Amino acid sequence: MNSIYQRALGEEFDDLHPKMQRRFGFTSEDGVAAIGRGTMEYVRNGGLYTLPFLAVGATMHTMFPEESTAVPFTIRNYAYEDAYGRETVTWLRTFELPRERHFDAAMIYSEERDRIVDYLGKRHHLAVDVDVGVSDAGGIELTTGAQRLYAFGTGIDFPLVLSATANVHEWYDEAADSYRIAVRVTNPVVGLVFEYSGSFDVEWIDCETAPDEVRPVSPTRGE
Repeated sequence: MNSIYQRALGEEFDDLHPKMQRRFGFTSEDGVAAIGRGTMEYVRNGGLYTLPFLAVGATMHTMFPEESTAVPFTIRNYAYEDAYGRETVTWLRTFELPRERHFDAAMIYSEERDRIVDYLGKRHHLAVDVDVGVSDAGGIELTTGAQRLYAFGTGIDFPLVLSATANVHEWYDEAADSYRIAVRVTNPVVGLVFEYSGSFDVEWIDCETAPDEVRPVSPTRGE
């Protein structure tokens, strides 16, 4: 079985750094999970206008309003087959701030949309199209596009002017012998909404399937 990222990248997957190929190449058939631990050099918000939006996001396990430096960070990536038979990869990020904050998501490869779709939050309330590419550093670049808000089983197109676009770059830094990640979320009206950057190491653990605690409260069927 090819991973969802292999499917999205096609032959470009071979251009990823070998460490990145392993990190983005495992599937639910491999019986492993990747647990990353490290430090974010900074976590920032976009200023006063973004704080109400980020405060709401914090309740849904997406973004949050706090700013800090040298923030202990964990990311848990499990691959599993969801309740609808779709290969799914979790992105469960924990930031050790005075109040622990979470940024949860899970990705699938949508046959219908012919691309990766990212479900955000602990209830997967927001589905986001994702474009995937390979950077010059042999890292992976993820850029979000069209978004759909799901409520009562119905998807509603969510205009980007009321939401945000995320750019994620993850790569392997050979000099530091660690993974690096930079995430920047922007809005066409207010500019910067949220960003963080730092590094982490990955531990591979045996895992037959994702534990119930990392699965969404109510997975969304729509794509």
